[in-house]
Amino acid sequence: MNTIDLILLNLKETRRRSIIVWEAIPHDKLDWKPDEEAMTCIEMVRHVLESEYYYCLAIENRGSLQEFHSPFENRPYISVKDELSFAESYRRQFLNRVSSFSNEDLSDIKIDRSDQGYIRSLGDMLMRIAYHEAVHTGQLLDYLRTMKADRPHIWD
Repeated sequence: MNTIDLILLNLKETRRRSIIVWEAIPHDKLDWKPDEEAMTCIEMVRHVLESEYYYCLAIENRGSLQEFHSPFENRPYISVKDELSFAESYRRQFLNRVSSFSNEDLSDIKIDRSDQGYIRSLGDMLMRIAYHEAVHTGQLLDYLRTMKADRPHIWD
């Protein structure tokens, strides 16, 4: 395996485990949140999917976007399955883009997000994308615990 293959594996494994957690959210609890300031369960799922779309564009742009028009905006929240179905083509686009990079690109390409306080190599940025999703998956596991719902086993 080369470095690109390992990054793709990490992205795919992170998503696979996220989906296990997302699908474990009881449908009647999709709007649940621990406090008024927090995202609801379904908002967090969308946030992860929409962020991946944004990050794909930012990688292509080599930095933050001046304007961002999200295809997720103004869509009604229906279900986790609906969110995944809608995001499927964007996910394929992202993974195809990642697979098109060379190992050298991972260190040579810089992603300028100075507006967010950093400039990172492409490889670093791709690892951060998976980490972002993993953090939110952990938050949702905590949501499930707090709402006293069954939590899936994701460590297979």
